[in-house]
Amino acid sequence: MLHNRGPLLTIDVGDRETSEEDIAEINERYIGGRGVGTRLAHERIPFDADPLGPENRLVFTTGPMQSSTMSFTGRMNVTGVSPLTDGLLSSNAGGFMSRNFADTGYSAVEITGESDELIAVHVRDDGIEFEAVPELAGETVGDTVAHLEAERGITADQTAIIGPAGENGVRFASIMTSEERAFGRGGLGAVLGAKNVKAITFEGDSAPEIEIPATQMEVHREAATDDNIMKRQGTVAVMDLANAMEGLPSYYFSEREFAGVEGINGSAVEEKKYKKGTCSQCAFACKLPTRDEERGVETEGPEFEVAMAFGSNSGVDDIVDVMQSNELCDQYGLDAISAGNTVAAYLASEDEFGNVDLIHETVEKIARREGVGDLLAEGIARCHDELGVGNWSVKGMDFAAHEGRVLHGQGLSYAVSNRGADHMYATFYSVEYPLVPEEDALDPEGTLGKADRLVERENMMALNDAGVVCKFSRDYMSPDRYEALFGADFEDLLAVGGRIVTLERHFNNQRGVDREDDTLPYDLPDLEEALGEYYDARGWEDGVVPDSAVPA
Repeated sequence: MLHNRGPLLTIDVGDRETSEEDIAEINERYIGGRGVGTRLAHERIPFDADPLGPENRLVFTTGPMQSSTMSFTGRMNVTGVSPLTDGLLSSNAGGFMSRNFADTGYSAVEITGESDELIAVHVRDDGIEFEAVPELAGETVGDTVAHLEAERGITADQTAIIGPAGENGVRFASIMTSEERAFGRGGLGAVLGAKNVKAITFEGDSAPEIEIPATQMEVHREAATDDNIMKRQGTVAVMDLANAMEGLPSYYFSEREFAGVEGINGSAVEEKKYKKGTCSQCAFACKLPTRDEERGVETEGPEFEVAMAFGSNSGVDDIVDVMQSNELCDQYGLDAISAGNTVAAYLASEDEFGNVDLIHETVEKIARREGVGDLLAEGIARCHDELGVGNWSVKGMDFAAHEGRVLHGQGLSYAVSNRGADHMYATFYSVEYPLVPEEDALDPEGTLGKADRLVERENMMALNDAGVVCKFSRDYMSPDRYEALFGADFEDLLAVGGRIVTLERHFNNQRGVDREDDTLPYDLPDLEEALGEYYDARGWEDGVVPDSAVPA
């Protein structure tokens, strides 16, 4: 089976010590990426670790497909205990860092401890350097990138950086790479901030030699030549369909249609797109560099989730306003989905939907933890009572845009996901929208009978995150191609994904998660019975992994 090569590098930023460890057996069993990160975290992070304490660890990993020249492979993973969900969580980012990371020769880099001063950690194949950077305290992501390039000759594509939000412990702070790409959901930027690490950089010329089968070129060619609407509009291309299905969260989830959708939909974004944008080696080029010269706004995005959170869910119908919100989140280092939803909760409490000045002012207050921002920085699950609004979250994570009240299998997916209400954990929406080919489609109505398909989807997404292969490769990566690329039967590959999901659930079980946490803030038909079907399919007991089922 194709897998990562190279040792684990552990960096204790408190003691300023490093060590290396052979993890060949873990790489062989878990491939790389989220798989290796989850296995290492399960083994090395105490089950009772404080997410913002020195005993929590962040494990950066990439996968064997980063040795290819195939589209959909410019991504990597970071794993740790989330300050937002209080559970084990992996976050995935695109951009151009993955191959710079691989060039260090390490298959995993683990950050632990807590520095007594703000530092940057420079990881090179010829040694590790700890640099005190007090001058970067409170600086935005863009200013930090500029400083590293001017002072050290280090480019944005070599960096993992936090903004003020991470330094201030915002529970949905992101780690940014390539300046505008985010390890977003779950707040792992706050973990890096708690360790007093402003930036980690990667450089070297020691990438492992991993032979990738020629199938990679078939995928790459199709990605380059296919006429796909995502190349023009990104994920926001689905917004009109969602709205037409009464499945577009609006006005802090109180409505499911948005009258101003034309101002923030795929066409609106496409009008502001001024060049192509992509990730390392990828010819699909689905990213969205956008610009409005009249108002001086330039950013990358927004994608569908952000256009929902800062658009329809906040009562905003102008794409440039949403672009500006997106850029503020990138610069302050905030997960734009959680930031937008949390701002929407505040707007609901103040009856201020559509107040763009208040929105942008509140984003900065959250990042700085100033005024009401200190409350909102805790996230919806922790602040909704004080705001007097509903708790639109699962396991602490607020909802993505794909509406579980309309796509019932997606709703079930939100309920059982180890990561909370995150659409990418299983991407179950992708088989419930009417655009899906008939042979793959499921009726969006109902939750019963969908458990086996949900388990397969979760395992597939975990496999992609181990590879690491972008989830937007779904139209190009058939079971035969997985087998050819990874050198294993497809069912054996899915079993790797199953081990990852089970390890995540077992870790979270030790922190108190069980069936009572697999819930939703709305009713779905037969949800309790569907949960039972899911647990049976997984071999879990009321949402708890039996000791006999914990993977090695």
